[in-house]
Amino acid sequence: MEKVSQKIKNMTDTNLLLTITIVVFILMYIGAVLFQGKGFTKPQAFFNILNNNAALIILSCGMSIVMITGGIDISVGGVTALVSMCCAVYLDYHNGNVAVSMLIALLIGLAYGLVQGFLVAYLDIQPFIVSLAGMFFARGMTTIVNTNPFNVENASFVALKETRIIIPGLGSVNKLGKYVDAYVEIGVVIALVVVVLMFVLLRWTNLGRSFYAVGGNKQSALMLGINVKRTKFLSHMICSTLAGIGGYVYFLHVGSGAATHAQGAEMNAIASSIIGGTMLTGGVGNIIGTFFGVLSLSTIKDIVSSAGLDQAWWTGITIAAMLCIFLVIQSVVKARKKRAIRK
Repeated sequence: MEKVSQKIKNMTDTNLLLTITIVVFILMYIGAVLFQGKGFTKPQAFFNILNNNAALIILSCGMSIVMITGGIDISVGGVTALVSMCCAVYLDYHNGNVAVSMLIALLIGLAYGLVQGFLVAYLDIQPFIVSLAGMFFARGMTTIVNTNPFNVENASFVALKETRIIIPGLGSVNKLGKYVDAYVEIGVVIALVVVVLMFVLLRWTNLGRSFYAVGGNKQSALMLGINVKRTKFLSHMICSTLAGIGGYVYFLHVGSGAATHAQGAEMNAIASSIIGGTMLTGGVGNIIGTFFGVLSLSTIKDIVSSAGLDQAWWTGITIAAMLCIFLVIQSVVKARKKRAIRK
């Protein structure tokens, strides 16, 4: 009975935070349309948010999985850069093919998941320390693979990169009076598939319920017969694998290799997860919320930019303010949860 009650409370907290995230995004976007107008009124403006942030959506999904279990992974940005550089060098310098480059990206993610998952789950090393080492290693390896940034010219890859999926009926007329179709990149489709799969995993599988249980209370999870170490290991495996996939989606978007790629991507993934309602303390989170967290983060950046505040610090200040607001909301929800448990 206590287990059911606790589950209901966690679901209530998750749904409350999800609702707040969605409402904030809708209000933010409506505000952008009303006060900034022009570009924001066209459907392609929204699709461009998806095009530019497809990789971040995937990284944030993996980050949310780890954070729900009470962990963290700050290596995802480094893994993204490493995947981009390795695939770029393979395709251009070794006349590689696209299918094998995808396999390389996946293997890099899996290797990271195996090592970091083992160190965190079975050697009980703090996930922040493990993933910090992983981040430095990935950034260093990226430079070793190739120092100079370059654009990929492999014909098959360029054709894949330039593939567009047309959204019928949502195009617009440009300044020259020509109708332009609305479109999304292939990476957006991959990102949406990942969102759906992770949502199903968390909502309707035993493993997903185990993630919430371990993040909510490790001792209670053990008493319920959940293998805590295995659950933590799998959360890091999923996160790093998604980092590999997200890295390739990022590579498809930028079409180049560089040691400076995806700088700060791990921080953006954490911020998106928090804005999406995932608690740093674990046990509460929702992938749909994370998806809207990414959209909110990107929208606020676009609003700041369109307002003429192009300096980097304005974006940073705005994101910091958003994070503070959502952390306060989480604190209120957490305090309400504690009072409910005492009763």
